[in-house]
Amino acid sequence: MCAAALAGSMAALAAASANAAGDAAHGQQLYAVRCVACHSLDENRVGPKHRGVYGRQAGRAEHYEYSAALRRATIVWDDKTLDRWLADPEKLIPGQKMGYQVPQAADREDLIAFLKRESSK
Repeated sequence: MCAAALAGSMAALAAASANAAGDAAHGQQLYAVRCVACHSLDENRVGPKHRGVYGRQAGRAEHYEYSAALRRATIVWDDKTLDRWLADPEKLIPGQKMGYQVPQAADREDLIAFLKRESSK
């Protein structure tokens, strides 16, 4: 009986850990619905291209005209900074020009997992 309970607890913990890392497939769906009006993975549009964003310093995508605020920024895009950015870009970098937020933490995790996956390609 205890072994079964332990196995069940371990499975639940593994599932929770997988969710904590985000679901890149769901993030790709969210990206297609919420982000492609302004962004692309490989081309600058209204917003900068996103391939390679994970691990890149803010305001440094080639051939994109960033706001002065982002050009001055010294943060590097990782799980934490992308989460803060997607939650409230203006709070993270006042004076930036992105007028969109992702209020749901799970959606942010999934988008970040997608961007992280695509940045490694």
